[in-house]
Amino acid sequence: MPHDHHDHPHGHHHHAPSPGATLDSAFRWGVGLNLGYTLAEAMAGFWFGSLALLADAAHNLTDVAGLLIAWVAVVAARRPPNARHTYGLGRGTILAALANALAILIGVGAVVWEAVGRLSAPPEVPGLPVLLVAAVGIGINLGTALLFRGHGHDLNARGAWLHMATDAAVSLGVVVSAAIILATGWQVADPLAALLVSVAIAWAAAPLLRDALHLAMDGVPRGVDASAVRAFLAAQPGVAAVHDLHIRAPSTTVVELTAHLVMPGGHPGDAFLDRLAAALAAQHGIGRATLQIELGDGPACRLAAA
Repeated sequence: MPHDHHDHPHGHHHHAPSPGATLDSAFRWGVGLNLGYTLAEAMAGFWFGSLALLADAAHNLTDVAGLLIAWVAVVAARRPPNARHTYGLGRGTILAALANALAILIGVGAVVWEAVGRLSAPPEVPGLPVLLVAAVGIGINLGTALLFRGHGHDLNARGAWLHMATDAAVSLGVVVSAAIILATGWQVADPLAALLVSVAIAWAAAPLLRDALHLAMDGVPRGVDASAVRAFLAAQPGVAAVHDLHIRAPSTTVVELTAHLVMPGGHPGDAFLDRLAAALAAQHGIGRATLQIELGDGPACRLAAA
């Protein structure tokens, strides 16, 4: 953190929670279940000529890749900082979420292109096998989504949960289209289902892309009010001014803050800084706070305008 030419003490509070074994287990089971189902669904889609099944299988494959990328990023984020990466590798979890969102939207574009082409001349699709395969997918996707329940604070885990829940809805749409084909023989239901699948996927991926881009650009994380944090710091006993306040997320599970506090009465001591850091964590979700104390008895801090 930048310093002015005054040699004032600094308070450091480090708290970087890492995902626990339950999240590892969720990723492990999620990858295994979805990879097995994706292979079976893709084979069924090719065998029966169902674009709806192939569309869902393609998305499930991106989910498997996404789960793997997110899992690797989470594991890497647990590695301690070193001389080359003094902040650690937590940023990888944000980049993983961003990559997953982009991959999903690219896949959606490819499926929409193919589905539009099939609307005018849809191939014949056997309804019953497609219905049965998609019905299995509902159970697989719902089960996987439940594995990530309780990890909504992590953008990676939230993205995984959202994808799995969306996939369950998508599989339900495929079941409905297959039922329509069985009941009426209306083959256009299959490419229409593929289009609906794509809309649902894009709708689910858009917030993930937005949040990942926001964090990648060092935006203030969702749920943290920067104005409220500034007011909270300014209201502390002995604090005359707050400047150079910055809030960002170095990973999908950690929020950090840096700020300069002008305290003319002198440095308040380590106990004050510890209590303040604990309050920031409890009240504002900021787990890592670095605070520079300034007395304000000399030239103005060169960062005072920030």
